[in-house]
Amino acid sequence: MTEANDVGEKERGADVRIPPPVVPVVMLIVGLGLDHFAAPLGVGPVGLARFAGGAALTAVGLGLLGAAAGLFRKTGQDPKPWEPAPELIIEGIYRITRNPMYVAFGALQAGLGMLFGSYLPGLLVPLTWWIIYLIAIRHEEAYLREKFGAEYEAYLGKVRRWL
Repeated sequence: MTEANDVGEKERGADVRIPPPVVPVVMLIVGLGLDHFAAPLGVGPVGLARFAGGAALTAVGLGLLGAAAGLFRKTGQDPKPWEPAPELIIEGIYRITRNPMYVAFGALQAGLGMLFGSYLPGLLVPLTWWIIYLIAIRHEEAYLREKFGAEYEAYLGKVRRWL
């Protein structure tokens, strides 16, 4: 854990006030609710194809979350964005995407929606990512730029935000 900084305050992480996982959970519920109550789509794969697609997206989401969480554990860091980041994680899945947990949230939202019989949660993934950008990513990037400077800028030039 980090000691106090120059002004005697505990070091903080990014200025993120809403836990990002809240967004895909809310959007999954909204999508399922809209599909059930207002606008059933009734299109796309059904039966085994819907189940297989939903299971595959859910597995991808869980795999991405596991890979990212494993790197946080390995480096002794806390994945909560409001906690301080003692070092950049730029290995493993972070060589492919700067935001594997947020990509995972989208895959889980779409996959679980399909498993529950709805495609609307999947269609809402771009909105989920936009909201996560507004409440988390832009704050995280500002914090990491300030803390790690040129090292983080170099990383930004090499690795895409999503995929």
